[in-house]
This record gives sequence, structure tokens and C-alpha cells, in this order.
Amino acid sequence: MLITVSGPPGSGKSTNAAGLADRLGLDHVSGGDIFREMAAERDMTPVEFNEFAEEDPQIDRDLDRRLHEIATTRDDLVLESRLAGWLSADHADFRFWFDAPVSIRAERIAEREAKPVDRAKAETERREASEKKRYRGYYDIDIDDLSIYDAAYNTARWGPEPFIDVLVATIDAYDPATDEGKAPIEGVSYDF
Repeated sequence: MLITVSGPPGSGKSTNAAGLADRLGLDHVSGGDIFREMAAERDMTPVEFNEFAEEDPQIDRDLDRRLHEIATTRDDLVLESRLAGWLSADHADFRFWFDAPVSIRAERIAEREAKPVDRAKAETERREASEKKRYRGYYDIDIDDLSIYDAAYNTARWGPEPFIDVLVATIDAYDPATDEGKAPIEGVSYDF
């Protein structure tokens, strides 16, 4: 089984993807962790690295190629990144989108990164605008198009444990006999 988890910064992707993987006995791969490692290697914050990536397309392409390769060659995995649903092409069994109001996401990021909420919100908005521009330019992906996802959730509505229960219930309720087809990934240029 391949499950993808996507969403904007602070939406609970990492926490919930890790919890879901643990509950289902699957591996977990985080694109955010890989991106942050790449930023740290260059002595940059994720926001600085995002803006640097606007000038050096190879950064995104390297990360995205790796995530695409993982999605298309591995099973028994929860793959989590902003583009995981798109990069998995038609290999994903389930594609989830997580979101929350930007004020909530900024609070989560501020707590995680020990910074003021207003700074986290401003950085998050800059980061999202930067990524949206790059995804459209590189791969013709409209990150605001949620039509490829099997389910989209506002993670601010549940605590982490009850939300994992919701995700597991969604997967458990799946019956291949009644499946009329997942949304295809069309029009994307995987130009890595």
C-alpha cells in the first residue's frame, strides 16, 4: 500500500503521516525532513532555502525526483510532502490532503520552531507563494487543485489521536469492489 499525505506548511502532515504509518505498520518518508536537511547542509533556514530554490531549479528537481522515485518503486509506505499526491502519479492507493487555517498553522510552526507567531505566519505565506510559483513553472502543477485527492481534511478540527482514527477508518472503509476509480494525474510534466 502507498498512501500519500500532502498539504501546506503547518497542516499536520508530518505528525499525522508518522502516526498513520505507525498505526498501519508502514514506513514513513517525509519530504519536509529531506528538504530541511538540504537547507541545513547549506546553512539556510527553510524559508531562505525556498527562496534560493527559486533561483536554482535543480534543488526542487533533485528533491522531487527522489520523492517520485520512492513513490513509484516502494510499497508499504506513507509518503508525505507538499507534492506527494502529484509525484506519486497513479501509484498511490490513497491520496490525502491536510490543511488548517493559516493562523493555526502559524501557531504550530511557531511552537515547533520556537519563533513568534507573526513571524511564522509571514514566513509561511512567503514560502507558500514561492512554492506555488515553482510548482506551476516546473511541472505545471496547480497546488490549489485538490481534485486528485481521495479526501481533504481540516486538521484543526481533531486532535492528533482522534484524527489518526479518522484516517484509519477511511482506509478501513475502502472496498475495492465498489471503487469506481481514483482521479488520474494528468497534464503534469515530470521534468526532473
